Amino acid sequence: MRKILSFLILFILTIKTYANERDILLNELFIKLKKNSSDTSYEIEKKIWKIWSTHPDNQNLTNMLLNGSNLVNDNRFNEAINIFTQVIELDPDWAEAWNKRATVFYLLGEFQKSQNDIDKVLELEKRHFGALAGQGLVNIQLKNYEKAIKSYKKALKIYPSMRSPEIMIKEIEALIKEDLI
Repeated sequence: MRKILSFLILFILTIKTYANERDILLNELFIKLKKNSSDTSYEIEKKIWKIWSTHPDNQNLTNMLLNGSNLVNDNRFNEAINIFTQVIELDPDWAEAWNKRATVFYLLGEFQKSQNDIDKVLELEKRHFGALAGQGLVNIQLKNYEKAIKSYKKALKIYPSMRSPEIMIKEIEALIKEDLI
């Protein structure tokens, strides 16, 4: 019994250590992302996405997320939603599972469901520039143009060399002018 208890304690400590290392690495990457030029920031962005897309302690969930992403690539959106929902049910604290499902809801035109999932992503990972950009797209569809601009500006604060926010802000400002005419 003591061996089992010792093993469980060691296992939990290992998971916590990995989670702390993961958080430290993410913090370092976000600091670099804020300081680097667009030439080097894309490489930093890819590292962040890799961390986000890898479950901290469950390879099976990572595999499920990848399977769901492959279904999205094959335009099998309802199947992907089912996979992402299963992952969320197994670990509701994994932001990237919520983000993936939010993306599929957006692609299906389920904008409020997408927004609800984005809210959860940002609750779990406030620096999620991808979710902020997605929130901008959702708010454009909902004609909440000022909210869309705010989302893109938040993304730019986190990731100053991100290209899409500046482009989208100009597009939104043009939409606002059209609405005023």
